[in-house]
Amino acid sequence: MARIANLIATGRCVPARRVTNQELQARFAALGRAESIVKLAASSGIRQRWYAPGDWATSDLILPAARQALERAGRSPEEVDLIIVGTDSPDYLTPATATVVQAKLGAFRAGTFDIGCACASFPTALAAAAGMLATNPGLRTVLVVGAYLMHRLADPEDPLIFLYGDGAGAAVLEPRDASGFLGSAFRADGRYARHWGIYAGGTAEPASVAAVRAGRTRVRLHERYPPEINQEGWVRLVRTLAAQCGFRLQDVAQALFTQINQCTIRDVCETLGLPIARAHTVMDKWGYTGSACLPMALDDAIEQGLIGPGDLLVMVGSGVGYNLAGVALRLTEHLVLHRALNNDPA
Repeated sequence: MARIANLIATGRCVPARRVTNQELQARFAALGRAESIVKLAASSGIRQRWYAPGDWATSDLILPAARQALERAGRSPEEVDLIIVGTDSPDYLTPATATVVQAKLGAFRAGTFDIGCACASFPTALAAAAGMLATNPGLRTVLVVGAYLMHRLADPEDPLIFLYGDGAGAAVLEPRDASGFLGSAFRADGRYARHWGIYAGGTAEPASVAAVRAGRTRVRLHERYPPEINQEGWVRLVRTLAAQCGFRLQDVAQALFTQINQCTIRDVCETLGLPIARAHTVMDKWGYTGSACLPMALDDAIEQGLIGPGDLLVMVGSGVGYNLAGVALRLTEHLVLHRALNNDPA
């Protein structure tokens, strides 16, 4: 029997504290930099973001999303065979955040590992999970999570803190003989590796008093990317997926893209000939949640009834590095639907 990864259930965590654009604008007005916030608001489509409590780590954001996804799937933590966490805001440089999640969740049968390719982490993790389910008969239930707590690693006086919202999204995958996971595609360009990131704290420059004082342990944009990098990259990857997986673009029910700029998503849809209604966005209500934005958008699209069994779904994530990853999957009757049953603060 074929072992094709099927999406069984999803979940998300949106933390409690709402931070509006107006709040940030007032804060930066006191620094004489309100204009930066106004420009970011106009170009991104972001209206607000949500912050986790000050004593939370990324693993704490993950727990509610993971528990919700498992509950919807009808699975207990003890039934999870593998946990994959995609994030570039981990609890620690080492050990892996997935191991921390395993203990907090009580999933002591599960193996664990992290994937750290920024906002491309969730589709990369889905592809890894699908491949492992296809080839390893000992795996049945895989929990895949994307999580983001980058605002904690940013300089509070850097206007780009406007973008960062906290959040997590989770998905439960299991093998079925039904046609679920169709394929994946990847691209990267390491020539952009010094454009945006955290450049002290690793082996290239271990953390030091000098690095902290200079702000090199904080996330920074050092050089802007070409404006067309996502527009061209996303289009290329969607077309690659269509060619490799044998589907037509007009048959895509939803194409979910990294939730950083609504204008870019609109331009990509126009190039692909895809109605904008088929590219669900959530950055307006949750901000840019990085590694978490795709699973959060996926969970919300299911909740809103935008996708369901029988639908073709494409997800493309891009992030610093420059990393780009995409997946295509057919939703099946094994997907557990949910309709606004949680107490989401948004």
